[in-house]
Amino acid sequence: MKVGLFDHIADSGRPLANLFDERIAFFQAADRAGFYCIHLAEHHCSPVNMVPAPSVFLGALARQTTNIRLGTLVYLLTLTSPLRLIEEICMLDHLSRGRFEVGVGRGVSPYELGYYKIPHEESRELFIDAYKCLRAGLSSDSFSYESKYLSYKDVPMPLRPLQKPWPAFWYGSSNKIGSAWAGEHGMHFTANGTSAIARENIAVFKEALAKRGGPEQPKPEFSGGVAIGGLKYVVVGDTDADAERIARPALAKHLESLHWLWKKHGHKDFVDRLRIPGQSDYDDFVAQGVVIAGSPATVIEKIEQQTDYLGMNYLLGYMMFGDMSLPDALRSLRLFASEVMPRIERL
Repeated sequence: MKVGLFDHIADSGRPLANLFDERIAFFQAADRAGFYCIHLAEHHCSPVNMVPAPSVFLGALARQTTNIRLGTLVYLLTLTSPLRLIEEICMLDHLSRGRFEVGVGRGVSPYELGYYKIPHEESRELFIDAYKCLRAGLSSDSFSYESKYLSYKDVPMPLRPLQKPWPAFWYGSSNKIGSAWAGEHGMHFTANGTSAIARENIAVFKEALAKRGGPEQPKPEFSGGVAIGGLKYVVVGDTDADAERIARPALAKHLESLHWLWKKHGHKDFVDRLRIPGQSDYDDFVAQGVVIAGSPATVIEKIEQQTDYLGMNYLLGYMMFGDMSLPDALRSLRLFASEVMPRIERL
């Protein structure tokens, strides 16, 4: 079992410059503690994500960290020029000395896509087209690509990734269509949503991956050569009550940001698409296996249960969220690294 970190870097209610400084300090501590990778989301026009250009923040992290891998979950290929993204990926792979991981997706929010004039009903087709174009450009000194949505001819590519042939690709999903697609393409994978939903999607992914014959770019540090992750909010305290004191209000603030766009537009169907009940609160998330909070012993027990239930080999921890203070987040991180990680890494 490896442990990575996921983050939206949502609005915390504190000044934005402070938010960025705090996250860099938090990720530096995770780097020193031996976490595997930092995965940043991309969202737009919403307080759930204050780094809508994740490459910019990852460029800063590349120079402020040493060992931890860095990546996206996910770049929204529907909203970005593949040519521009190819160049950013190459730059980040070199800035990080080969520590970059490329997570890709189409974007779950019809509102965010709509702000960019992208029809949601065409987003999957556009995503797949952009994905093919992205790979063509990463593998060539010069490339041409012609499709319904994209057109490039004899484009010189002086930038190439440090990792060969390119950084590993990742996909995160809360539905069976995306999970199967990720398996068919041999990607590394993370499942979102409740434990019941994640279990379904991991099973679909594994079946598709087995039919394919295995991952495209095997990672020997993971059993079977492929990362199969589950996303969990994780908070560790000296006691169960101490962890809940930190996690409960922080999650409430986070959910305000997560639900902000659908409330603005008044469309509950958006939350249904995320497969997270719109009225979920801390107790719901605990019951659904989305939040793991408690003393080190409690957290170890719950992670062991989730690992067995989901069949995962990668815990993707969301460990600083909402308005959680930096001291509380660092304390939780230290307890996790010293008390929890040595146990679960043997799973």
